[in-house]
Amino acid sequence: MFKELFQYREFLATSVHKDIRGKYKGSFLGILWSFINPLLTTIIYTIIFSVLLKSTQEHYVVFVIIGVLPWTWFTNTMSMTNTYLINGGIIKKVYFPREILSISVVTSGLINFLISCIIILLFVIFSGIGLSWNILYLPLILIVQYVLQLGLFLIVSSVDVYVRDLEYIVNFLVQMLFYATPILYSIDMFGKWKWLLQLNPLTTIFGAYRDIFYYKTAPDFLALGIVFLVSCVILVIGTLVFKKLEKGFAEEV
Repeated sequence: MFKELFQYREFLATSVHKDIRGKYKGSFLGILWSFINPLLTTIIYTIIFSVLLKSTQEHYVVFVIIGVLPWTWFTNTMSMTNTYLINGGIIKKVYFPREILSISVVTSGLINFLISCIIILLFVIFSGIGLSWNILYLPLILIVQYVLQLGLFLIVSSVDVYVRDLEYIVNFLVQMLFYATPILYSIDMFGKWKWLLQLNPLTTIFGAYRDIFYYKTAPDFLALGIVFLVSCVILVIGTLVFKKLEKGFAEEV
């Protein structure tokens, strides 16, 4: 599989480029929406929680935006559950490793996230929090989130070819997951019950982002390592499910 993916690396690069361009095709502001969308979302949440609900979290705007940006990457990926149905035409006409479409969706989301990380850097600098050498751990955290999302996406995108209602179910579950992930609040608010939130792997991943940007400390390597192992298992399962189901893609799309 890896050999075949390497042989089709140029096709993968083209697919990633197409996904990025296609997202903002016809838009006047184009790639700037990678900055504008999370900024607007953060402003809304800040008004609600910091101003109206009187949140006591210091530098709340920075705290929220560090959670909103990786969450945007996650939701943008999961919202493309029907990617194989959308690309049904090319699947029927041209041979290529089908998993390239899943890898392309996750990778294009990663690139958009890296671009929007400029917002995080600006906020932590101008808020007075400042930067530390711990941001060098960013690639490590990105790898963990990437592996987790790719594994999940391989499963849902391949099953969606046969169960068309899955995309609506996934969208609903992602909305519910938003409230079970410490994006707008600190996990410490739950005291002895915070272990429930830690069952969500995104809790550890988003906490790691806040560690390196907000708290300027090293991430919890043990927790991150456990999540990485879980993500690898999900990726293996996702690959097996995908390989089992891809045989009928051409007939179903």
